[in-house]
Amino acid sequence: MEKNLPFVFGICAENADFTNRHEETKQLIRNFEGGINTILISPRRWGKTSLVAHVNAQLKRKNKKIRICNLDLFSVRNEADFYAQYSTAVLNAGGNKLAEAIDNARKYLGKLIPKISISPDPNSEIAVSLDWKEVKKNPADIMDLPEKIAKNKGIRMVVCMDEFQNISTFEDPLAFQKKFRSVIQKHKHVTYCFYGSKRHMLMEVFTKPSMPFYKFGDIIFLQKMTKETLSAFIQKRFRDTGKSISQAEATNIALLADCHPYYTQQLAQQAWLQTAKKCNMEIIQKSHERMCDQFSLFFQSLTDSLSATQVNFLEAFLNGESSMYATEILQKYKLGTSANVSKIKKALQEKEIIDFLDEKPIILDPYYAYWLQKRYFKIH
Repeated sequence: MEKNLPFVFGICAENADFTNRHEETKQLIRNFEGGINTILISPRRWGKTSLVAHVNAQLKRKNKKIRICNLDLFSVRNEADFYAQYSTAVLNAGGNKLAEAIDNARKYLGKLIPKISISPDPNSEIAVSLDWKEVKKNPADIMDLPEKIAKNKGIRMVVCMDEFQNISTFEDPLAFQKKFRSVIQKHKHVTYCFYGSKRHMLMEVFTKPSMPFYKFGDIIFLQKMTKETLSAFIQKRFRDTGKSISQAEATNIALLADCHPYYTQQLAQQAWLQTAKKCNMEIIQKSHERMCDQFSLFFQSLTDSLSATQVNFLEAFLNGESSMYATEILQKYKLGTSANVSKIKKALQEKEIIDFLDEKPIILDPYYAYWLQKRYFKIH
């Protein structure tokens, strides 16, 4: 296995591995420093987490009066979990030293914390266990924690929450949103950034007028990167490792991956691994097909889990049919009624197979789209 692989996917891209996003970086820095709450929305694996991490790293170097609190809600399934992880993350972010984090815990949450755990690691952080019965009486004590710490220290705290859509799993998610919004909208020393992997759920939370978080902050719709940007990045990474690839070949990698950041990096790495000195189109195409082979078992299983009408809808879409509600299309692809087409769209969106960008449907996974078109439906 070769060391120092030049392309990164599946983990947070940092430093030289991070691709472009100059304008989005500047906008997020302005928002975080200026106290503007931000909601970052895009389809899965378009680089939201890497972008936020990149911005936070720049802010830490640039502004010592800003503290970054990162919280991943991936494993949070109820309010009790949320408050425990939220308070732990805020306390660790708000203190320069372990002793300060412990002091803040006792000062601001004394009666709510029956236990504070500390690992033996010299760079350890604290982990708190909360008395849920006490927290339920006044959860605002937890929600106000970053504001109290930031105000007391004369700093600005930026609270970044990944997988924010997981609040939908709470027993009463709407009630939680109302409580949380009513408290944090009053904060003057804290900036919030919410993002996650389920775009349609975040759209529901932040863009629907009836929802508590409607107009909570600046909504940034992360755009797909251009083939020019990705091509330049691929060429540079090849050069950095003593190999070469032409602009046309690097652009071809981006286009085969539909300019999807995750898959572009993965395909570029596969091609790089197969390249001795100079990459060519044959290497790229073989790498592309090899990746498709690797995904085939998963894609087959995914397709088998869909209903017949959902599969038929995908076939119609990949055949370029634009009017799914037309009588001849309904009959040709056995889609049922017009009402059923609406149900199919909603179901496929909830399964994160399709989404709607600028009101146009897309299949979110470009390799799944390719596999369906070329190998399953055999559309040429």
